[in-house]
Amino acid sequence: MAPLLRVSDLRAHYVGFGGTRVVKAVDGVSFSVEAGETFGLVGESGCGKTTTCHAIVRLLSPSGRIVSGRIELEGEDLVKKSQAEMRRIRGRRIATILQDPMASLDPLFSIYDQVAEPAYYHRSLRGRSLRQRVMELLAAVRIPSPERRMKDFPHQLSGGMRQRIVGAIAQAGGPRLIIADEPTTNLDVTIQLQYLNLLKDLQRATGVALIFVTHNLGIVAKMCDRVGVMYAGKIVEMQSVRGLFYRARHPYTKALLDSIPKLGVRQPLYGIPGQPPDLSALPAGCAFHPRCQRATDRCRVEEPRQHSPNGDGHVRCWLPIEEAAARG
Repeated sequence: MAPLLRVSDLRAHYVGFGGTRVVKAVDGVSFSVEAGETFGLVGESGCGKTTTCHAIVRLLSPSGRIVSGRIELEGEDLVKKSQAEMRRIRGRRIATILQDPMASLDPLFSIYDQVAEPAYYHRSLRGRSLRQRVMELLAAVRIPSPERRMKDFPHQLSGGMRQRIVGAIAQAGGPRLIIADEPTTNLDVTIQLQYLNLLKDLQRATGVALIFVTHNLGIVAKMCDRVGVMYAGKIVEMQSVRGLFYRARHPYTKALLDSIPKLGVRQPLYGIPGQPPDLSALPAGCAFHPRCQRATDRCRVEEPRQHSPNGDGHVRCWLPIEEAAARG
């Protein structure tokens, strides 16, 4: 069966004033998401994770544009859709949960109005049926006393409750796919765990697929089935979560794993040397080579191709870690 979502060689650029500066935020990204699967996108800030998600739902800023590629949702190419057609798709077939709930919630409208809108527009619910649907959604995201809380406004709720409300809005239209863009960043650790468990419960109940964007590898281990590691606008490694943690192949992935603090280990915290590259002036060859301790002359002049060592996932590196160890 075809995957629920297939992204093929997606390129999305931001163009500066007069076209003098082009930022290659997404540069040839390909991945797929199966129905009911949780796919993770990880990497440092500025690597292109959020732009990839905005391109999927066709909500790039005015300076952004999709240069090439395909975004197939259930076989339909979203790149070819008009904005009028996309408005019927967003919320009904694909929904988003943003990092800051106050970027999604309107302070002038009640919780009822904002949760009810997608159900009204996409599912044609009215009157008592609409009110019942809103109460069911609030109860599903574990909002206490939903009949009373739906009369409240966003400023009357805590950060954790606001994020749950955004989750209810994302579910209201009955989408097949939800993109969660770092939805737990602004929550404390205990509320983070509750919210992640809530997303898992909703996924089991509805069968919705998730694209989970984060820089927290602990969340990746808990939530995801497969993960793509992004660097400088490209997916440099893709594996199952278990494979990524036990046999990382790209030096950047290994560096990310080494930078995780380890309990009971008395040694300085590892940091990746250097800075992420300027996406408008990428170095020749592999974009990671200025920060890579394994870089060879070939890495500095020739961009690595994607290949699949042992047939498990794929990696963009001239000298994947397992091959390097075997040669050593």
